[in-house]
Formats: sequence, structure tokens, C-alpha cells
Amino acid sequence: MSTIDNKCINSLRVVGAEMITKAKSGHPGIVLGSAPILHTLFTRHINLNANDAKWFDRDRFVLSAGHGSTLLYMLLHLSGFNLTVDDLKNFRQKGSMTPGHPEYGHVPGVEITTGPLGQGISSAVGMAIAENFLEAKFNKPEYNVIDHFTYVLCGDGDLQEGVAMEAASLAGHLGLGQLVVLYDSNDIQLDGEVALANSENTKMKFEAMNWDYFKVEDGNDVDAIDEAIKAAKASAKPAIVEIKTVIGYGAPNSGESSIHGKPMPADDIKTLRKNLAYSEPELTFTEDVYDFYKENVLARGEKAESDWNELLNAYANKFPEDAEELNKFMFDGFSIDNTDDMPTWEDGSEESTRKVMGKVLDWINSKLPNTIGGSADLTASTMVKGADGIYGPSNTLGRNIKFGVREHAMAAICNGITLHGGMFAFCAGFFVFSDYLKPAIRQAAIMNIPTLFLFSHDTVCVGEDGPTHQPIEQLTALRSTPNVNVYRPADSREMTAAVLDSVKKNNYPTVITSSRQALPNLACTSAEGTKKGAYTVRKGKSDYILLSCGSELSITLAAADKLAEQGVDVSVVSMPSQFLFDKQTAEYKESVLPKKAKVMAIEMGATLGWYKYADYVKGIDTFGASMPIKYIFDEYGFTADKIAEEFMANVK
Repeated sequence: MSTIDNKCINSLRVVGAEMITKAKSGHPGIVLGSAPILHTLFTRHINLNANDAKWFDRDRFVLSAGHGSTLLYMLLHLSGFNLTVDDLKNFRQKGSMTPGHPEYGHVPGVEITTGPLGQGISSAVGMAIAENFLEAKFNKPEYNVIDHFTYVLCGDGDLQEGVAMEAASLAGHLGLGQLVVLYDSNDIQLDGEVALANSENTKMKFEAMNWDYFKVEDGNDVDAIDEAIKAAKASAKPAIVEIKTVIGYGAPNSGESSIHGKPMPADDIKTLRKNLAYSEPELTFTEDVYDFYKENVLARGEKAESDWNELLNAYANKFPEDAEELNKFMFDGFSIDNTDDMPTWEDGSEESTRKVMGKVLDWINSKLPNTIGGSADLTASTMVKGADGIYGPSNTLGRNIKFGVREHAMAAICNGITLHGGMFAFCAGFFVFSDYLKPAIRQAAIMNIPTLFLFSHDTVCVGEDGPTHQPIEQLTALRSTPNVNVYRPADSREMTAAVLDSVKKNNYPTVITSSRQALPNLACTSAEGTKKGAYTVRKGKSDYILLSCGSELSITLAAADKLAEQGVDVSVVSMPSQFLFDKQTAEYKESVLPKKAKVMAIEMGATLGWYKYADYVKGIDTFGASMPIKYIFDEYGFTADKIAEEFMANVK
């Protein structure tokens, strides 16, 4: 290790600790321990260009241990990204460009929002899948126009999360050789020694999952870290480099759990400086440190992109059609402009909305070559799959990912595919198991990315499978999540509109739920109304409204007919998306749900979320029960007669 390497690393350690102390919150342990790891990665390996942060063939870096954000912000600052010293000094403060954990879309150079452990490394698997697919699709001999790595820094906590192990298992199975995980292995976590909670053999575990494993015994040995990263990059498998570090290196309480997430007192900062023989001004990087990063990160990245641009121009001259298509992938140039041959269903016919969902998605996959996704071992039930065969080592051009029973990792991986760029990702499962996916759906919403989540079996009408498989509270939970569009279509027309809308350039994830049972295709439904979230499907003559969606809409319409026979002519409103309805103008919302109207909402699920729109709610606030579907409707009171009776007793 050179003198300048040592100075850069100590600068990162001291300035990082001072940022955290100034903020009065943060995590100095990882900054002090991992500084040599990321210094080595950034100055010797990673290709990125601060002057073109979205250069398509850049390497991706994922700080899965997001509590180490201080370290990432300093590295981005030194590498030329638009983060100033004042931004570093404003760490974790109101309105800061340097928030407590990395935030995608807010901080220049941050590839993904991280913080919940396990999410970052899992999404990195998705980034590697996207790179692998695009590499297979576009590279030619001597023209590797897609050729970059996804690097991850993770800690002990990341590797204890189930989602990370799900994703690592799939990554090994798929042989994702462009994925390199740097494991900051310091044997300490927040509650004490790792050994108090964990005793497994990391090497054996990852090798069993078809990863290559490398180890660096001294986390301060930059040259050894460098050689290990080189070996990992040369591997045809995903690779993990375990690097033994000392948490809080240089601090008085180094090696102890107390340094993990507690700012260092001023006296401890003085001791740190003394232990590192560091005397530069507070919160300051010196010119030689800036120069080193300018030469070894920014200049190298600029040259790498310049070389890539030359290669891309030569590629375009030799393979013009491929280059044109690559350009569409890189810049999201695909859209569906003609729907003349799209699947349609006759009014009055019956079809489960899961089958409609699957057929429409198949059609979309045939029109959009950048879609990729699949189901969590449930393709035959969800009807959701990708095109062009099963993706894997023998078919890297396949767009159907067999995720296996790995729901949580599936969702996080799809987020990673979306974040990588060039691809549109979707995944599917049973709706009750959206509980397993919820953290990743939330991450997609926070990041404003359009990952698509498709769920079948969306009510107690699952029947004999019983309460473990019958969703009750899941719709309310997801509808209450900010920036998530939840669609619950009632028939083929609404489902088609929802799926088509979900593949547009949205700044939010979409959840679409579907029925297991066949539903009537209604003449009164509307694609345009669906895209507004709610609309009137039956105009009555009174100030009463029945409000419903999904499989209950047809029953609600039948209930309206029953009420008409009793002299009460009610309107019926379909609300497939509360999220989209809430975005409409006040005038439109008043036209659909007038303030003077008395509204009864009907849905086979938890009632809580409907009181925003309704005076009375007919729902299910208990868990379901195992029984054939023919008994379900009567058991829970979802027949036309019972809904009409409940309306008369509680609303009229």
C-alpha cells in the first residue's frame, strides 16, 4: 500500500467520523472498518463517470449496508459527483443532499435506496441479471458493448437476512459471473459478537450455492483486497470476497459493538486522529487526496466511457440494426402504439381475471422485447410468465425467470432489474403472500420505480385452501402504502386497461390483483374509466351509491337490480384503483362520488380502507375458512340478496 493510499483511507476514516459526530447521529463503525475496501474498489476497479452519471455501461455499486452512507457520500464527493463539502457537513440534516441512508434519485451517484438489510444485495442480483441478458443479446465477438460489473458492500447483518440468502441461492444457480460481493466481515453486530447469533461457515455456505469464495485476512491490506477483487472478477460464477476488518478501526472502542451506531465524542475523535497519525484540518480533504481520486476514479471513468463510445460507434457501423435496438433498450424507447391484435373477450362471456392477466401480459411480452419476469413457482396458477423460454445459463436470452419459492427475493431482484435500466421487470405470486414481498414493494415505492407486481387468488374465494391462503388485510395494507398503485380489476376490460397502464413510464410501482374464479365480462365497464381509478357503471336516480371493485362488482350490480325492484334506484361505481382516483380533479371526484350521496362499499376484504369513500362498508374483518367456493358467497353474505338487505338495514 502506497503512502497516498494510506492518506486517502485515513482521510475517509477521520472525515467520516467527524461528519457523524457533527450530525450527532450515524454509524462510524463501518466507516472506520470498511474504508480500505471501498477505497480499493473505487480507485482500482470501478468504472463510473461523475460527468455522465447514467452512462449505460458503468459498473453498478450497491451499498447494501446502507448505514455506511457516510463512506459512500465521501467517495462520491471525491470521485467528482455533485456533492460538495458543505453537503458532507450537512449529513443527516433537514433538506440535506446526504440523508441518513442512501436515497436513489436524491443523491447523485447512488444506484439504489438501501438501509433495510438484505434489500441491497438482493436487488444487486437483479442488476446482474439485467447485465447478463443484455450482454447475451447485444455483444458480438470483439464488440463487448455490454460489459460491466455489479459490486456490493455488505456486512454480517445483510447475510443473516433471509431475503439475501434467497437471492444468493438464485444468483449461484444462474451463474451470474459479473456479480462481486465484498463482505465486510468484522465479527461484530449491533447487539454484540456475531457468534452470539451465528456460527455458520460462510465459505462452505456460498460454495454450496455455486459461488466462488475468496478471503482477505487483513482488511487494511489494500494490495490483498485488490488481488481478491481481480480474482473475483475473473470468476465465471458470482463471487464473494470475505474481508476481515476491525469495526471502528482506530477508535478507542474499536472491535466493540458500541462503535456500530453511536457518534464518537470529541475526545474519541482526538484519539482516533492520534492513532492514525492524522493531523489534517477538521472535515477537510487535502489536494493530494482530491488529485488521487481525480486521476484514479474520475479520469479512469472518463477514459472508460470514451473507449466505450468508440466501441459503440464501431458497433453501430458494423451492426446497425442491433445498434438501433440497443439504443431503444438503453433509452427506454419501446412503446405499444397499436392494440388491434390484443386479446379481447365478448361481453357476457366468463373468464377469471388471472387468465386475462396472463394472456394480456403474454401479448405485451410479444410486443415489448425489454420485458422480463416470472412467478414464484406458481406459473400455472398465476398465469404469469416471461417470453422466449426460461432464463438461465443455457438460455441467457430467455425472459421467463423461474424464481422458485423465493417471493421476497423475487421482488427485490425485479427492483434491481428495473434500476439497472434497459429492462422492464415484473413478478407474480398468490396475493396472500404479498406479505412476503411487502418490504421490496415499499422500496420500489420509495424509489419511484415502475416495477410490476402481479397477484392472483385475491379473495376468500380461494376456497378449500383456507385462511392461510385467503387474503383479508392485504389490500388495505398495500393501498395504504404511499406511491403504490393497487389495481383490482373487475373483468377483462378493466384488467386489460390495468396491465397496459402498468407498463408505461410510471414513477410508481403497480400492484394488480386477480381472481381465481371465472367472472362475467361486463358491458358497462370502461378502459378509460379504469385509468381514472373509479367511474360510474350504473347511473341510478337516487342519491345512493354502491361502490365496489374486482370480483364483487358483478354481484354489486345484481344487488342494485334487487334494490330497484324495491323502488330504490341506486348508482354503482367501480373503483379498481383508489390511488388513481385520488389523483383526479375535485370536479371529477365529485361527479363520481358526490358529497351529498350516501355510499355503501362492498369488497371481500378488510373494511378499514373504504371508509375514506363510504358511509357503510360490507367486507370481511375476520380470517377466512376452508370450504368449497359454492359456499363462500352465502357464508360471508356476498350475494345480491344479502347485499341489498344489508343496504336497506344500514344505509337507506
